Amino acid sequence: MLLGSVLMVLKLYRTGLCRRYPVLFAFFIFRIPNSIWPLFLALTSGLYQQVWVLTEPIALGFYILMVLELYKLVLEKYKGLYSLGRGALYVSLAISVSLSAISLLPRIQPSMPQQSKIMFYMLAAERGVYTGLAVFIVLILCFLSLFPVKLSWNVRVHALVFSIFFLSNIFVMLVRSLFGLHLAREVNIVLISISAASMVAWLTLLRASGEESSRAPALYGQEHESRLLRHLDSLNAALLRASGR
Repeated sequence: MLLGSVLMVLKLYRTGLCRRYPVLFAFFIFRIPNSIWPLFLALTSGLYQQVWVLTEPIALGFYILMVLELYKLVLEKYKGLYSLGRGALYVSLAISVSLSAISLLPRIQPSMPQQSKIMFYMLAAERGVYTGLAVFIVLILCFLSLFPVKLSWNVRVHALVFSIFFLSNIFVMLVRSLFGLHLAREVNIVLISISAASMVAWLTLLRASGEESSRAPALYGQEHESRLLRHLDSLNAALLRASGR
């Protein structure tokens, strides 16, 4: 993953796509040192836990920003829908993190060491953020499948690859919740494989010439899809008027 992150940083910088996808670019810069320190610390050491507690909130923050960046790119021409969705994302994250924390409260005992309590709080935040973001990623994919909006090749590729990349983390979190560490090795192999495949897809499919917008191929007939776009434009205009823009 270290090599893939370095190659992604170089790719985005050399093609100039770092200006179009600044959060994605910053995320891979962050992943370079974040892929190095686990190599030198034992998984069960106290120092490993301390560094993880410091870096995990940064990683979660990047995931939130990347979903927002993707959401903004998909709805670039629909500012009203984007504003509504952004607000809904914040609300859903607050609710999912709160519910996750409440579900873990019975497992936090007063006699627990402070470090263990912090780990539980971080796990609650991680689970809540992943759940909230997963819902929005699914909504983005549904939107792209239903409405033939004009998007660049790069945005479509990024939406698909990032969705697979992020949802694989949800799968790992779910398996760990159900089976604990019994399948840790198998789950890690699956996660590394999906992450590597995602990295290869980003490296090979994103290109400087892929920023020209084009409409998705018609699936239901030109007239039907033109009607869908008119409804989308009307909804976006109504939301803009309601927000006073």
